[in-house]
Amino acid sequence: MSDILIVDDERDIRELISDILEDEGYATRLAANSDECMAAINTEPPALIVLDIWLKDSRMDGIDILKTVKRDNPGVPIVIISGHGNIEIAVAAIKQGAYDFIEKPFNIDQLMVVIGRAMETSRLRRENSELKRRDEGPTEMIGTSSAFKALKNNLDKVTKSNGRVMLTGPAGSGKEVAARYIHAHSNRSSAPFITVNCASIEPERMEEVLFGREGADRGVEPGLLEQAHGGVLYFDEVADMPLGTQSKILRVLVEQAFQRVGGTDKVRVDMRVISSTNKDLQVEIEAGAFRQELYHRLNVVPIQVPSLEDRREDIPVLAAHFIDGFNKMQGLPLREISDEAVALLQTMVWPGNVRQLKNVIERVLILGEDGGPISALELPQSEPQGQEDGKVVLSGSLATLPLREARELFEREYLLTQINRFGGNISRTASFVGMERSALHRKLKSLGVVTTNKSGSRIATLEEEPVKAG
Repeated sequence: MSDILIVDDERDIRELISDILEDEGYATRLAANSDECMAAINTEPPALIVLDIWLKDSRMDGIDILKTVKRDNPGVPIVIISGHGNIEIAVAAIKQGAYDFIEKPFNIDQLMVVIGRAMETSRLRRENSELKRRDEGPTEMIGTSSAFKALKNNLDKVTKSNGRVMLTGPAGSGKEVAARYIHAHSNRSSAPFITVNCASIEPERMEEVLFGREGADRGVEPGLLEQAHGGVLYFDEVADMPLGTQSKILRVLVEQAFQRVGGTDKVRVDMRVISSTNKDLQVEIEAGAFRQELYHRLNVVPIQVPSLEDRREDIPVLAAHFIDGFNKMQGLPLREISDEAVALLQTMVWPGNVRQLKNVIERVLILGEDGGPISALELPQSEPQGQEDGKVVLSGSLATLPLREARELFEREYLLTQINRFGGNISRTASFVGMERSALHRKLKSLGVVTTNKSGSRIATLEEEPVKAG
């Protein structure tokens, strides 16, 4: 979007303006009527439009084109060319969003001043839009586990398409980061990424937020759909969208157009839709809380985002990434993590997933020491359960068991934890617990522990009837 579109029904005028602008280093395109003009804009929006207000033998006049461009491409400045008798109309065009007007016959120096200012406005708008997009949020995917690699492989497959994607997974697992990754590596990466927080927008305001509003007293207020034109619209927790809004969004997906609240004109929109949810949408459909037709429209490419439990191998690299990020963004200490702290992080329960891990790291960096590795004692609940003053306190159930059964129960739970910590990798588990690999295999078999595939990673589970240790 770096050229100037010149629209005038007089061939001599449009070619004269084109020659002048090209002599000054600008690229130009020419249109003789409204159809040629709209075709050129739909092919590639220009940086600026020089528009004659009267177009003979044309389906739309300059005012009609102005309204359409301001509706569909509000960031494109328009300079109106007006004959002497049309000054009042030109002034009215300024009120409707035109950047400026030039009266015929025009002075070349005046033309170049207006064009120069308008092009600078266009450049600043593009740079401002790009800066906003850079600050939107993280797009980097971090991990080395099998579950992570499977996720990233699926994301890479959909980046270059325009298909609608449904990301499912528990809260805090990184669904929005995955959506931003798709956008950042797509053909729409230079266009906006607009998030609709379906759970946080009040139901009675949802349609105004999405579709925008227009009226004589308030003018035009673009909504999120309009802001996403050319880019990506991300429905975060789409299951929380009100039923009435779901029907209208379904219509938008079918028609690629909508009406603002209070308006009558159709607003054309070109956008890719990515959705996410931590709920089972089939259950929501059966309960009458989600429209099945909308589900089928949004769920073209379903991708499961694994929980942190399914990718425990990634915890050390994620923690190190967060430490580095907090150091650069907030100036928090750049600390390493001790082996004991890593072990504890990998065995902790993470109901809040990656988001919870990030919060824990931030809290430790704020409250902890400035230097030295992070210790296990700095982590929440890092004091091993069942210890008081160095003495082991047995739980009631464990204390009632004979030694052999208690030992078997402890070994089973301990080895389950360690195998899952290392993503089902028997060699790494054997090395950590201090056993030969073959001995560990025999011990696992005797305890009834088996490894299975889940979410692209191997995890340890129990057989239905574990064999008693001999």
